[in-house]
Amino acid sequence: MDSNIDDTAIPPSGYLVGKPLLYFTSVFVSLGVFLFGYDQGVMSGIITGPYFKYYFNDPSSTTIGTMVAILEIGALISSLLVGRMGDIIGRRRTIRYGAFIFVVGGSIQTFATDMHHLILGRIVSGVAVGLLSATVPVYQSEISQPHNRGQLSCVQFTGNIFGYATSVWTDYGCSFFESNLSWRFPLFVQCVIGLLLFLGTFVIVETPRWLLNNDHDAEGIVVLADLYSNGDVHDIRARNEFRNIKEDVLMSRLEDTGTSYSYMWKRYKTRILIAMSSQMFAQFNGINVISYYAPLVFEQAGWFGRDAILMTGINSIIYFLSSIPPWYLVDRWGRKPILIIGGIIMAISLFSISFVLFINVPKTPVYVVILVIIYNALFGFSWGPIPWLLPPEILPLSIRSKGASLSTATNWFCNFLVGELTPVLQETIKWRLYLIHGTSCVLSFLVVHYIYPETKGLTLEDMDSVFDDRSSTFSFQSSNSVTGLNQQQQQQHPGAGTGGFGTNYGSITNEDGLPVQYQSPAVLARHPIVAAQQLQNLKSSTPSLRSTSNYMNNVSPLIQPHELEPPNIEEIRAYKLSDNNSIKGNIRRSSENIGSMFHKVFNNNSLKRSDSTSEFTNDSEDEEANLTSNSGRH
Repeated sequence: MDSNIDDTAIPPSGYLVGKPLLYFTSVFVSLGVFLFGYDQGVMSGIITGPYFKYYFNDPSSTTIGTMVAILEIGALISSLLVGRMGDIIGRRRTIRYGAFIFVVGGSIQTFATDMHHLILGRIVSGVAVGLLSATVPVYQSEISQPHNRGQLSCVQFTGNIFGYATSVWTDYGCSFFESNLSWRFPLFVQCVIGLLLFLGTFVIVETPRWLLNNDHDAEGIVVLADLYSNGDVHDIRARNEFRNIKEDVLMSRLEDTGTSYSYMWKRYKTRILIAMSSQMFAQFNGINVISYYAPLVFEQAGWFGRDAILMTGINSIIYFLSSIPPWYLVDRWGRKPILIIGGIIMAISLFSISFVLFINVPKTPVYVVILVIIYNALFGFSWGPIPWLLPPEILPLSIRSKGASLSTATNWFCNFLVGELTPVLQETIKWRLYLIHGTSCVLSFLVVHYIYPETKGLTLEDMDSVFDDRSSTFSFQSSNSVTGLNQQQQQQHPGAGTGGFGTNYGSITNEDGLPVQYQSPAVLARHPIVAAQQLQNLKSSTPSLRSTSNYMNNVSPLIQPHELEPPNIEEIRAYKLSDNNSIKGNIRRSSENIGSMFHKVFNNNSLKRSDSTSEFTNDSEDEEANLTSNSGRH
């Protein structure tokens, strides 16, 4: 980089950088899941209201089931289409369109004059729900770091439950209105939230992985710096993350990976099945019997009218609170233990509900409320958040949007089946319905225990090592060039570079007898302690390897080191100047200035940016020092 370039002339990104930007963005996009949580729950209280029944001529259970479940048809269709759409126009713009469509659908429902209008509004809202539910988890996973990706995803799911709880209590409060406002006002609230999300998409950033995959490298390094390095484009963390993602993009292109659904299924079948099955079990495990029809469940147990809605509201509060512990446990315990615990206790709760409904004693209403609360709490703890975390987490960048759309479509298809059949089954087989969902919980426990891998702590680019489904030409597991071992090193260490299940791409032992792994530069950048050990070992065994740069030059003859380097200062300055002069830039700066005033009042020091103007250099010895000094990153 030219040392004569005045890098201080680069326009600043704004006050909102680093953790404040990351958490603000995570919380704000959670409005997307708040919306479909609200839409899932809002009908549960409305359909039992006297004014709703009178206005729509006391609709039958079949009509109610169709009206409630038709949302899933719209969501199913749009979630299948959003895979390609998200790859073309980006994650942020997809969320923007989804929010706008949600406002339209909510308006149609609010001002409906007959059941056909209400069903049409539910379909339109369903299209928006499909776009948001498939895109928001992908967006969240692509801006998060490995150590807190699970936490931020679980925070996002809490937004979904908060939306559900809000809808239930809105229904309860509006049940006191002695007019059609008792059902029109709860439907109008979703329009307001949708409008807020629509406006917010002009403030939030695009995901760096989509940007680099579409060769918007200057914007990509700026976003990475804003998210992880307090806006400093020279910071080693942002530049290393740029290289990690760019390497994954270039490797995918070298492999000429297909983009069709048939290719995706053939190449990544295991990942797709795990993603789809997690969403399938989340629905078949019985949650929508409670979410959509909780008042009907409580009426079946002996609570009627407004009391049934009140019990649903109390249940929703506990449901909301139960989704908070995974924030702190999912990146410590892992994904599998949480799913297993949830599956077992949910099964016990559902079997118990079936039993107390069967014996029908005077205390049955009380027992059902207690068991439903236990069930909902465990679902909010386990099978609620994790199935939304797993699909975008385990799918590679080249098919992440399409794979997430398939898993989300599975969710909405199963959602539709449950929503359509539940009212009918509650009338016909009664208490036996809960035996079906209890059995599903048992099956989900077995599938997770024997098939699902553990993914905590891994970067998105490291998931290939878990599933080992890279091609034989460029696989870290099977390619000597990618493992960084030349022919002489292979002869010296015949066991290295052979790979296998997990992340052990090949190892030799250091002076303490501990394995030292040979890995790609992207993996080295994410695990500096291992990198330092490997570099020292390579230097001692091969005199020509004296620096990380030399090591990178030996990584792959098809990817040149300069291809992994971030854009230069002139390119970054040109992007920032064009961005600051755009409508988006003006809106973002205005929102940041407002936000900064609040932050300065409460915590003036938390958002101070570093004034460092240190130059980033490609000098090999400096890279070695940086690699070692940043050993605490991941």
